[in-house]
Amino acid sequence: MIGTDTALTWLHRISEKASAPGRRQTAENCLAMVARARGLSADELADRLVPGFGLDDAGTLVLDYGPRRFTVGFDETLTPFVIDEAGKHRKTLPKPGAKDDADLAPAAYARFAALKKDVRGVAGDQIRRLERAMVTGRRWSAAEFERYFVEHPLLRHIARRLVWTTGDTAFRIAEDRTFADVDDAPVRLPDEARIGIPHPLELGDANTAWAELFADYEITQPFPQLGRPVDALTGAERRTGRLERFEGGTVPVGAVLGLHRRGWERGPVEDGGVYHSIVRRFPGDAPDLVVELVPGVAVTAVDALPEQTLREVGFAEPPGETLDAVAASEALADLSGLG
Repeated sequence: MIGTDTALTWLHRISEKASAPGRRQTAENCLAMVARARGLSADELADRLVPGFGLDDAGTLVLDYGPRRFTVGFDETLTPFVIDEAGKHRKTLPKPGAKDDADLAPAAYARFAALKKDVRGVAGDQIRRLERAMVTGRRWSAAEFERYFVEHPLLRHIARRLVWTTGDTAFRIAEDRTFADVDDAPVRLPDEARIGIPHPLELGDANTAWAELFADYEITQPFPQLGRPVDALTGAERRTGRLERFEGGTVPVGAVLGLHRRGWERGPVEDGGVYHSIVRRFPGDAPDLVVELVPGVAVTAVDALPEQTLREVGFAEPPGETLDAVAASEALADLSGLG
């Protein structure tokens, strides 16, 4: 009801980070209502809610101490760092000294402290959002890509550390905001292009060449893309729906809870406030993937049952070819990461 982008940004953070599922769901419903009113999807609304934090056109912030000036930049996790006038990198801004301006220096120091806090609040959300876009195959128009990533003063710092694709051409964003392919040849994006973040399965054999190029340029990625582990369902698993390779393993309850942050949902809560399954739902016609847990997870006291055995792992029905390779790989990676 407040209606400002700042209010919506905080509402979005509640939908991503609130510990209570009911609170997250309420925030998601509110965001969906706002998105519908603006004629946008929830993801399209989220694109518009990333603040610029007063950064300049170069995506940096110059802080003036009077006799000294410092430039603030950002690494692959959007953690700010400082470069002094001699070009030396510092992890943080030095405290004002006796020779610094009595008004400018304290104000600049306070602004850097506030910037660190504010960016920390959104950095993880934005990185997870782009990783999810890679997994789900989301696409942007050329104009949206330019506005929300290439020209955005904050997100450009992670956008240039990813490989992007127009479907038939993979490219990266260079330091000067031009585009180049794996051979460093210029790439021009047509106005009608649909642009996304390719999963390594989509890059195929080119994934290795891209990984070598990023290593040569010492580009560190904000999340695993080129170095992402990939896996595939066997023919038997697609026919039967059973994932016996994971069954019988015992894992910490914290690992199971971690799947919630990766899109898994808990099963029905039964007597004693315990749920005995966790479910991964997929878009389209692909059946749900269900993991049966023993002894189960206590909703109000998760530490009460600290270890969980994966009694049975499988799809609600054989998936056949209804589950695409990327979705299958990601689900298998989630399960492999439990141990």
